[in-house]
Amino acid sequence: MLHPPLPAPPSRPTTRGVWGALGPAMVAGVAYLDPGNVASNASAGAAYGYLLVWVVVLANAMAWLIQYLSAKLGIATGQSLPALLGIRIRSRPARYAYWVQAELVAMATDIAEVIGGAIALQLLFGLPLPLGGVITGAVSLGLLALHSRRGPRSFERVVVGLVAVIAIGFCAGLVVAPVDAAGAVGGLVPRFTDAGSVLLAASILGATVMPHAIYAHSALTRDRFGRVAEGPERRLVLRATRIDVTIALAIAGTVNLVILLLAAATLAGVAGTDTLEGAHAAIGAALGSVVATLFAVGLLASGLASTSVGAYAGAEIMQGLLWVRIPLIARRLVTLVPALAILFAGAPPTLALVLSQVVLSFGIPFALVPLVRLTTRRDLMGDAVNRPATTVLASLAAALLIALNVTLLVLVATGV
Repeated sequence: MLHPPLPAPPSRPTTRGVWGALGPAMVAGVAYLDPGNVASNASAGAAYGYLLVWVVVLANAMAWLIQYLSAKLGIATGQSLPALLGIRIRSRPARYAYWVQAELVAMATDIAEVIGGAIALQLLFGLPLPLGGVITGAVSLGLLALHSRRGPRSFERVVVGLVAVIAIGFCAGLVVAPVDAAGAVGGLVPRFTDAGSVLLAASILGATVMPHAIYAHSALTRDRFGRVAEGPERRLVLRATRIDVTIALAIAGTVNLVILLLAAATLAGVAGTDTLEGAHAAIGAALGSVVATLFAVGLLASGLASTSVGAYAGAEIMQGLLWVRIPLIARRLVTLVPALAILFAGAPPTLALVLSQVVLSFGIPFALVPLVRLTTRRDLMGDAVNRPATTVLASLAAALLIALNVTLLVLVATGV
C-alpha cells in the first residue's frame, strides 16, 4: 500500500516555444478514434442515415472543452484527476466505490479497443478473434513499455503515427463515395426518431467524451510538464495546450464525422451492416477492395493505439484512487479478461462494442463533475482557474450528458 500522492513536483522547463509543447492532447485524443467510435458512428450512419450528424458535432465540441480542462488541471497542479480525487475523498469506502465505477469504465474501454483490434486482424489476416485479442493486448503492453523506458515524447510520436494511419484508413472512402450534402446539413438539426436513435446517440457520446480520456489527459500533462508555476511559462504552456487540443479534436472530429457520413452514403439500407465485418464487406462491394482494406488497416491502428492509452489511464486510476501500484503486466492481464471472455464466448463483437460505449457514457458524470468542480477552485488552480463562462459551458455539457443518459434509461425501461 502506498501513501497518498506526494505534493505536486515543482515547475520544470520542458518546452521550446509553443510547438515544442504539443503532443499530450494527441495521445489523449486517440481515445476519440477507438474502435468503439467506429462501431457507433458506422451503426448510426447505416441505421439512421444523416440523422445523428448533430450528435457527432456536439460531442466533439464538448470534448474540446472537457479535454482542455483536464489538461489544465494537470498543468496547474502537477497531479492527475484520479490522484486529486484520491486525496480529497476522505472515506475509504467512498474512495473504493468511486474506483469500482472508474475501473468498470476502464474495462469497458478495453472491451471496445481489444475487440476492435481483433476484428481488424481477422479482416486483414483471417486470424481467430481470441488470438487477435491477445495480440492487440500484447502490442499495447509494448507501447506502454516504450512510454516507461523512453519517456512521453517517444510514446507521443508513435501514437501520432498511428493517428495518421487511422485518418487515412477511414477517410479514404470519401474519395470515391459521394455524400448527400443536403442530408448532411439536415443532420445538424437536433432530433431523435425512436429509442434506438437515443441508444446510438448515447453510444456516440460515450465513444467521444470518454471518461478514461478525461482521467488520462491530466496525467499526460503532468508527465510532460510537472506543475508549471504561475507566470509566463504557464501562460505559454496553456496557450500551447489549447492549440494541441484543437488540432487533436479537429482530427478526431473529422474522422468520426467521415465514418458516419461514409456509412450513411454507402451502407444505409444494406443488409448486415450492423456489424463491423458486415460494414467492411459492404464497403468492399460498394467502393472496392482497396478502400475496404484501408478501412480495416485504420481499424487495426485504432485498436492498437487506443488500447495502450486505455491501459495507461487504468493504471493511473488505480494508483491515484487506491494508492497502490500493481505491476503493469499483471494489471493489463486482468483488464484483458472481459474482452477476451467475450471473444472466446463467441458473443456478437460489434454489439459488445456499441454497448461498451453506452457504459462509458454513464461513467462520464463521475469524471466530468469533479473535473469542473476542481478547476473552479482558485486555491488549487491559481491563475488557471476557470472563467465564469467556461464553468457555465462545462456545467451545461455535464447536465446535457446526464440528461441524455436519464432519457435513455427511461426509454429502454419503458420499451419505447
